[in-house]
Amino acid sequence: MSDATNEPVANLGGRPTTYCEPTVREILERLCEGESLRSICRDERMPHMSTVLLWKSKHPEFSDQYETAMRARAQHLFDELLEIADDNKADTYVDDNGVVRTNAEVVARSRLKVDTRKWALSKMIPKMYGDKVEQVHTGEVTITKVERVIVDGNA
Repeated sequence: MSDATNEPVANLGGRPTTYCEPTVREILERLCEGESLRSICRDERMPHMSTVLLWKSKHPEFSDQYETAMRARAQHLFDELLEIADDNKADTYVDDNGVVRTNAEVVARSRLKVDTRKWALSKMIPKMYGDKVEQVHTGEVTITKVERVIVDGNA
């Protein structure tokens, strides 16, 4: 913020709004570690989410760095997805009779976590993780003209 003389006005509390390297660096590092922007911006020391998104449009270098951090975040989500899918420690339990049972609740929760991450990845980097199927035709196409001739039987 500034007053009519364009002198900076002190922030009298609240969240930071001024674009500064230490804050930007922390946001980018936390994104790279897999944290969501929403989660980062819940931190009272961090700017509001709308401020960060505004910085993207006002600072091209930040926009580029943000996109790079988001790709790193996507890789982090992908790694998490594999860890969740491979973790079977709590998938079964032994009941009171000594019978091994499947813990359906844990399996369902794991499936939900995996599906949610797959969906998020498909939106974050659709070219890499999306379901889009591109059909490409190779080879020749032959078009044959078909005519229908009606012959008058009275002629």
